[in-house]
Amino acid sequence: MFGLLCAVGAVLMTAAPSAAAEDVVARRQTDMKAMAAAAKTIFGMFKDPASYQAAEFQGAADAIRDRSGGVLSGHFASQAANPQSKAKPNIVEERERFDRLANDLREYAVALEAAAQNNPGPMPSGMRMKPGEAMGGGPLGTHVRNEQALSAMSAEHVFHLMLQTCTTCHVRFRTD
Repeated sequence: MFGLLCAVGAVLMTAAPSAAAEDVVARRQTDMKAMAAAAKTIFGMFKDPASYQAAEFQGAADAIRDRSGGVLSGHFASQAANPQSKAKPNIVEERERFDRLANDLREYAVALEAAAQNNPGPMPSGMRMKPGEAMGGGPLGTHVRNEQALSAMSAEHVFHLMLQTCTTCHVRFRTD
């Protein structure tokens, strides 16, 4: 009887980490899809400013804020090999860089949230990028680390920096 209990325990112990790893992959994939949908919502409003609804814009920014930063980093706290994951193993080796990108994403989302709060009516021209406004960034670009500098930028510029952060992270830490 004791041998049977040991065998069952061994099977459960080896199955549990695998199931837990799959749960983490599923959670982070769900969060990534939610962030992508939120970004698509915001993009649509910049594409057609007449469709701008401050509450919907803010809700999309909140969705990104709530899934980035520490939450996003936590989804990758341990790198378990899982065939369902598209994450590269270098997340563990480059933890500081990954966490910085996750936090940058959150900062941009917070800035977008503030833009929606400050612009409850139709989308004002101040939320849009101006002709000749330098994009900056890119996959190897710089990050605006100053809240004051972020608030001085157009929301559309902040949105582009946020998308560049997503691209940078995917290029560095995703297999495809």
